[in-house]
Amino acid sequence: MRAGRISLLFLILGLMSLSFDLGFFAGVHSYNRPPPRKTISVQQSGGDAASKTSPQQVRISQVGQDKMRISWITDSSTPAKVVYVPWISPGSNASSASGTTSSYRYSLYQSGEIHDVLIGPLNPNTVYYYRLGDPPSVKQYTLKTPPQLFPIKFAVIGDLGQTEWTNSTLQHIEKSNYDMLLLPGDLSYADFIQTKWDSFGRLVEPLASQRPWMVTQGNHEVEKIPIVHPHSFTAYIARWRMPYEESGSDSNLYYSFDVAGIHVCMLGSYTDFNPNSAQYKWLEMDLKKIDRGRTPWIVVTIHAPWYSSNTAHQGESESVAMKAAMEDLVYRSRVDIVFAGHVHAYERFTRVYKDKADNCGPVHITIGDGGNREGLASKYIDPKPEISIFREASFGHGQLEVVNGTHALWTWHRNDDDERVVSDTMWLISLSSDPACKV
Repeated sequence: MRAGRISLLFLILGLMSLSFDLGFFAGVHSYNRPPPRKTISVQQSGGDAASKTSPQQVRISQVGQDKMRISWITDSSTPAKVVYVPWISPGSNASSASGTTSSYRYSLYQSGEIHDVLIGPLNPNTVYYYRLGDPPSVKQYTLKTPPQLFPIKFAVIGDLGQTEWTNSTLQHIEKSNYDMLLLPGDLSYADFIQTKWDSFGRLVEPLASQRPWMVTQGNHEVEKIPIVHPHSFTAYIARWRMPYEESGSDSNLYYSFDVAGIHVCMLGSYTDFNPNSAQYKWLEMDLKKIDRGRTPWIVVTIHAPWYSSNTAHQGESESVAMKAAMEDLVYRSRVDIVFAGHVHAYERFTRVYKDKADNCGPVHITIGDGGNREGLASKYIDPKPEISIFREASFGHGQLEVVNGTHALWTWHRNDDDERVVSDTMWLISLSSDPACKV
C-alpha cells in the first residue's frame, strides 16, 4: 500500500512538472526558453554542521523598526534560543532571546525543526555577532541591521531558483554592500520536492544570514496537489515567516514594513485580491495609514507583473485581474515603484497608469531574472510599446539606492559571462516631493 502511494505521488508530481514545463498549468502560455544552466543541490556540510542539532538554512528578516527575526532549521529538537552581542563591544555581556519551534509535513516528507526567534531592540546600521541554540552553536554568525535614515540600498531579485546562474547572481549581490533584499516571488523552485527547499535554504544562507531578506510568494510556492496535498503554500508559510501580524495583515502572503524612510508593501498575486477580499481591504487600510513625512517613498512588490511586453505569461488573471482590482488603489496612493517577477527577463517601464504614461503613476519593473532552472523568456512583443523603456532577456539583479527623501538611483546589473555588467540606470524623484502629484 505504501509503495502504491509513493508511485501515485510520483506520477502526479511528474504530470504537474510536465504541465509547468509545457505551460498548461494555471493557464500559462508556452514559449521557447534558451537552455538554462545546470541545477545545483547544496547538501549539509560536515564538521559541526553534521550534528543533528547544528543550525542550517539560517536567515533573518526585519520585524518593526528595531527587531530582527532569526530563523533556522535543525534535524532534531533543540531550544530556539539566540545569543547576540554588538561587534563594537564583543566583550560585553551578551543578550539572549528565546522563540518558537515548529515543523510541517508534506505528503511523505517531514521537515526538520524550524526555529524562529525575535531579537532586539537593536541599534540601526550596526553589526551583531550571534550564535544559535542552547548550548550555543560552535559557528558564530554576523548580521547587519539596516540604517534608520537615508541613504539605504536594496538588492532586488525575482525567480531566483538554484542553478549556476543563481550562484552567479548571489555572488554579484554579495559584492554590492546592500542593506536589505527584496524578492518578489518564486524562491526555491522546489515544485513539490521538499528536499529542494532545504537545498535552497543552504544555498542562500551565506547572504540571508547577514542581511534581512524580505520575500513574497509566487506561483512556484503554491505546491498544491489535489487529494495528495490540498493545501497551498505549506512550505513557504512554514519556512519564510514574514512580519505580517505587525502590519495588521491576517496572512503571511501579504504584509508591509517601514525601513529608513521607505514603506514597502509585499503583496500576494496568488491569493484573493478582489475588492471584497481580505488582502484588498488590508492594503487599502495600510496605504491610508502612511505618513509621507516619515516615509516619503512607497514600494510595492507583486509576482505576476501588471505591465509586460514579453510574450510570456500574457493574459493571466494574476496579472490582468489583480491590475484591474488594485491599480486605482496604488495610483491614488502615489506608489513610486512596483517590482514584479514571473516573466524570466528584465523590463522597465516609464511611470504609467491604465496603460498610458502618467507622471504620477508608479514605475513598473519586472525583475524575474534571478537564475531559475526554466531559463529566460526571450521573446518580446514587436513593436515595443512606447511605455516600455528598457527590456532584455538576461539573468541579473537590480539595486535601488534611496539617497534621500526625493531622489533614488535604480540600476540593473546583467550577469554577462559571470561578470556584473550595469545595463540600465535611471534616477527617480519621489512622487511625494512632486507638487503636481500631491493628493
